[in-house]
Amino acid sequence: MSIPDLLAIFTFGYPITMATIWICGGIYFYVHWERKQPWPATYSWGGDAPKVTILLPCFNESGNIDETVGHLFKQNYPCLEVIAINDGSTDNTAEKLEALQLSFPELKVLHQTNQGKASALNNGLKYASGEIIVGIDGDAVLDYDAIGYMVGHFLGSPRVSGVTGNPRVRTRSTIIGKIQTGEFSSIIGLIKRAQRIYGMVFTISGVVCAFRKSALEAIGGWNTDMVTEDIDISWRMQLAGGQVRYEPRALCWVLMPETVRGLFRQRLRWAQGGGEVFLRYFTASLKWENRRFWILMGDYLLSVIWCYSVLLLLGWWALGVLFSNGAWSLSDSFLHYFGSTLVAVSFLQFVVSFSIDSRYDREIFRCTYWCIWYPFVYWILNLATVIIAFPRAIMRQKGCNATWKSPDRGELFHEK
Repeated sequence: MSIPDLLAIFTFGYPITMATIWICGGIYFYVHWERKQPWPATYSWGGDAPKVTILLPCFNESGNIDETVGHLFKQNYPCLEVIAINDGSTDNTAEKLEALQLSFPELKVLHQTNQGKASALNNGLKYASGEIIVGIDGDAVLDYDAIGYMVGHFLGSPRVSGVTGNPRVRTRSTIIGKIQTGEFSSIIGLIKRAQRIYGMVFTISGVVCAFRKSALEAIGGWNTDMVTEDIDISWRMQLAGGQVRYEPRALCWVLMPETVRGLFRQRLRWAQGGGEVFLRYFTASLKWENRRFWILMGDYLLSVIWCYSVLLLLGWWALGVLFSNGAWSLSDSFLHYFGSTLVAVSFLQFVVSFSIDSRYDREIFRCTYWCIWYPFVYWILNLATVIIAFPRAIMRQKGCNATWKSPDRGELFHEK
């Protein structure tokens, strides 16, 4: 068997294998934990409910901040404070926050020069009085019971340092928006469920997350020089011995890019952030006391190798076509076997994820036609962004503040 043949087997076999792991992990998580959790559940909070501080970093969110803040003060949780941090917005976000403070006296507003989301979160953390810190983005809408669901994990186990919620796509007016609905179920949702089974979660979703304040302070808060502060803090919190859990009932409705350019820019940042975290904590992750990280490390490393192996395979094929009469190519039987298997597994992945997440998002089936194609789009997008982003992660200078602008955000699907 030649080297190109082995590359071809790995190229097709890796996505099939990972999708199968995600499907099995998602099913196990649902059967073992998720289906036993009542939905919707009503909590009777007494006077001993831990105080929660919501940190709301904002940069140019004048079009969304009224709705976001308004929903925060409708939470079904008794002991709550909200701190909004204006990160040097150039629109009228600052004025809107000051006006909102008049309507909601419990709202605290901080202003700073533009230093990035992580810096804004650290600034808010200094003024937070809650035992539990919840972070959401300035364009997100938090479900009214989300905080209660996340707080339950901290009360249930002192080992829990962080909880990641369940982001749901609001922007579904274009094909790009619709297929991301499938991604958040068939890719992101299943991955988080599967990773929770083997003990480590790659990333807490920065758009909706909760932390034990003491655990945050123990690791020094958020690092300001990482382009994905959520991936970074997830790794540091777990490397420090904390446990991160996934709470699918903690819904948060988010705005996502609805153009190819906006989607690519966002995923390029995500890919670079994953690379930066891997490189920075590679040595620490190899220690015996962090052996639970080894599966996560191996998973990430294989995903990067896969991307470059595809590139190498395409180059091998192109050289064969250009410079030899007997160009290397895949046999029809190979393509038929692996191609049909990949299609079948992708379809099963879609069926399982939608069956689980329809419990929380009944409108999800309206996007069925477009969503079933996303597993293929995901692997292509992952391939392109990792190939570009990993060298950027290697070259990026440590210590520089990480700032970025949010990509385009489309029309709202519905009001929550």
